[in-house]
Amino acid sequence: MLTPTAQAARRFLRRALGLDAPFPDVAAALAHHGYVQLDPINVCGRMHDLILRNRVAGYREHDLQRHLHGPDPAGRAPPPPDQRVGFEHYLPDTGVLVAFPSSAWPALVPSMEARRVRPRGYSGRLSASEEQLARRVLDALADRGPLTSDDVAVSLGEAARAVTAWGSRTRLVKRVLDKLFFHGRVLITARRGFRRVYDLPERVLPAAVLRAPRPSDEEARRLAVLLRLRQRRLAGLSRAELPLVADHVRQVRLPGCPPCAVLTSDAEALAAAEDAGDRSDPAPRLLAPLDPLIYDRRLTAGLWGFPYTWEVYTPETKRLRGYYALPVLAGLELVGHVDPRADRERSRLEVVSRRVRRGVRVQPAVRELAAFLGLAAR
Repeated sequence: MLTPTAQAARRFLRRALGLDAPFPDVAAALAHHGYVQLDPINVCGRMHDLILRNRVAGYREHDLQRHLHGPDPAGRAPPPPDQRVGFEHYLPDTGVLVAFPSSAWPALVPSMEARRVRPRGYSGRLSASEEQLARRVLDALADRGPLTSDDVAVSLGEAARAVTAWGSRTRLVKRVLDKLFFHGRVLITARRGFRRVYDLPERVLPAAVLRAPRPSDEEARRLAVLLRLRQRRLAGLSRAELPLVADHVRQVRLPGCPPCAVLTSDAEALAAAEDAGDRSDPAPRLLAPLDPLIYDRRLTAGLWGFPYTWEVYTPETKRLRGYYALPVLAGLELVGHVDPRADRERSRLEVVSRRVRRGVRVQPAVRELAAFLGLAAR
């Protein structure tokens, strides 16, 4: 059992999560973290870009999409499968969309197969009528190549409606494509804006990746737990999860925090952080709302003394910080938040609200974000 101080754990997390020394490129960041979460909302940059700009040297907006889908992420000239180095899919047993390195595919197959036969849920098995439409959709992709859901609907002359996972109305074609994607029967080959362009898996991923041995269900569960630890480097584990990875982790006890664990390969670095001294960059930086450093709300509250919730889905009257508030990290402290909004028409980044500890100058961090987005800071 490791029992570091809070300061040592904070030092360790900054370094282990790539915030002290940037990765040379997107591939290195993905290899280290295991995945990067994707999100379509674009208030002041998209989630994945906000996560990676703090971790990858020279990172530009949309570089993750270029990495996944080639220099033309709009799909007009998608790279051949043998040149693909990553793909988009859901974390096992969740609806969380992320970018993976190609090597992650086999570990996801058991989860995809389980969804195909699950009797209920938006990602569950296709009904008989949906399966009939799915065959037509797959034939259209085979014949015509990459298509959006609108392209498929027009091609098939299909206008039937359905209900989304959020309860809104959509085209049945889109719902079927969503399920086929959950099941791994189609993949995203490109993005137009941020709209999905689908194709068949064999035209998106290398054949060797698709042919790789499928892990057992228990091994897949173990890999999923280890993946979460790679992503966050310090994370809570349930009683059911700990036995799966007992040979690969060290348990950690921190005052005021839930029981945690680190990868065995990280244990030495966590122990060394106790005597490392405070050499973290004190300059404030704006974190993404779902940054790995703050993703676990219980751990963030206990370790950093910073109760934080991403409030995009919180009713406006109940928000404490703002619709898209970015936590401010300064050295080993979380010192407040800034809620910025990009006004693309006026080419400026506006600050809707901010609340930062007295004496902390956050304007340089705001200007840095504005420059990243190609905007002027207001």
